Amino acid sequence: MFQSFTEAARPDQGPPRLAALRRAMAGAGLAGWLVPRADAHQGEYVAACDDRLAWLTGFTGSAGFCAALTDVAGVFVDGRYRVQVRAQVDTGHFTPVNWPDTRLGPWLKEHLPEGGAVGFDPWLYTPEQIDTLTEALSGSGIRLVPLDNLIDAIWPDRPAPPQGAITPWPDTLAGASHMDKRVNLAASLRAAGQKSAVITLTDSIAWLLNIRGRDIPRNPVAQGFAIVHDAGHTTLFTDPAKLDAAARSHLGEAVTIAPPDAFEAALAVLIGPVRLDRANVPLRVVQVLEAANVAHQWGTDPCILPKARKTPAEIAATRKAHLRDGAAMCEFLAWFDNQPPGTLTEIDVVRQLENCRAATGQLIDISFDTIAGSGPNGALPHYRVSEASNRTLIEGDLLVLDSGAQYLDGTTDITRTLPVGPPGADERAAFTRVLQGMIAISRLRFPRGLAGRDLDAIARYPLWLADQDYAHGTGHGVGVHLCVHEGPQRLSRLSDVPLEPGMILSNEPGYYREGAFGIRIENLIVVTALDPLPGGDAATQFGFETLTYTPIDTRLIAPELLTKPERDWLETYHTACRDKIGPLLSAPARLWLDKVTQTS
Repeated sequence: MFQSFTEAARPDQGPPRLAALRRAMAGAGLAGWLVPRADAHQGEYVAACDDRLAWLTGFTGSAGFCAALTDVAGVFVDGRYRVQVRAQVDTGHFTPVNWPDTRLGPWLKEHLPEGGAVGFDPWLYTPEQIDTLTEALSGSGIRLVPLDNLIDAIWPDRPAPPQGAITPWPDTLAGASHMDKRVNLAASLRAAGQKSAVITLTDSIAWLLNIRGRDIPRNPVAQGFAIVHDAGHTTLFTDPAKLDAAARSHLGEAVTIAPPDAFEAALAVLIGPVRLDRANVPLRVVQVLEAANVAHQWGTDPCILPKARKTPAEIAATRKAHLRDGAAMCEFLAWFDNQPPGTLTEIDVVRQLENCRAATGQLIDISFDTIAGSGPNGALPHYRVSEASNRTLIEGDLLVLDSGAQYLDGTTDITRTLPVGPPGADERAAFTRVLQGMIAISRLRFPRGLAGRDLDAIARYPLWLADQDYAHGTGHGVGVHLCVHEGPQRLSRLSDVPLEPGMILSNEPGYYREGAFGIRIENLIVVTALDPLPGGDAATQFGFETLTYTPIDTRLIAPELLTKPERDWLETYHTACRDKIGPLLSAPARLWLDKVTQTS
């Protein structure tokens, strides 16, 4: 099993650790200390040695931060985690704060009316983050002070940095060699008059060099930094022990391997201007360059958009991965439908689904910890079952099952909501509205130049008509045997990045009734260019190709709410599931698939 069900942090551990942090703050003359979720690579998922937020507070969500002051410690979380955080932290010592409704700057001004010094680790914050916070604190008397990490100083059994092996990722799957990618990147630097670029995002480095790693759970990346020069030569700063002869041969002489502790010295001798992405580079990098009088220029990480625009080879590969994964899902669902209510727990569900994926013989890892939330647990969008929270599925429950896999040829992410026994009328109506939103995105045609923020409302419209909504984005970017959450593309009110052909996104509207049930339906989709329609304008139109093929449970649909085009889409989708997935199934699962996708 890749997934475990033990809790690494407990609420009772937080208060003594907070007390130790406050003693360290006092010794450093600080009124506060900031503890982000992110590591030095701004990753959503972090290695155990970098999971400082969970160690201090007990909160294990993938987004959030803590502002620890001498008399209050706020744990800032967004709408996905507002129930979870209250269950995981000691609320007698940590105060959950709804973010972004409450921003850090105003909160600090409220709780430090006399001003004071607030410390932070400059490896864990970006220039953009610190500039934004500094502006918000203007005139308050609050000073931001970069220091060595205080959490690390009080964490006696902090795990060692990860040592996962680095392996080549085949050029045939990537659609381009790392030499081709480096040559193109170098040309963009020369065109901008820049001598080099500092790359700090682990998935950007993995994409650029066609390598994969095992340092971060569920994400096939290696921790490290890279400097790419305007002639294409690249230095990769990572533990050399991670690379065997095959990995070194793959990288060749144009990629130099150096240990991580050589990174700062290498920065100090660069010739400027050096491109930095102020949204993700550690502030410490800027400090080192400025101390050495090396000029830098702000610019987007040059790997981000090329990585997001998948090559034809990557799309072909991920189609195969999704068919394989769809077959594993159908094997699981056929099994699930034969289990009577009251006989399964959430952990049983997670184990069986992972077993079905493992039976493909090609599972490298799961792409995130499976979310298997039944009844009230389903109302927690990012619920992770543990031995303590494990719940038996009983009649009348809905089960939100959000899961994914890492295969060599693709990364999958799929959510299906399943009834345990006959569903209620409220559940069926809400499910149908969520389905309508998912279908609307799937069927969409839209002009070139639109971003995720322009499309997000389309998925919410059916729910809005019933005064319902969900507190997360409609979709996130997804890599190809890379991170299951990939930027910059998103279907979100916050995303201003225009969507382009080749970008893979999730399409996952939902609805959550706290204490009762949750609903989410998710397919992965890829942006495609569409042929013009007769009589239409000549403007370029984009749409989406569906990558995920697994039936949607029709027992949860209120058919009278669906329009004819929506019913037609569902029938076409289920026909495609039979045609594409059916030949890959065992005989019992094939019978199940034929039954559940019959046209009523």
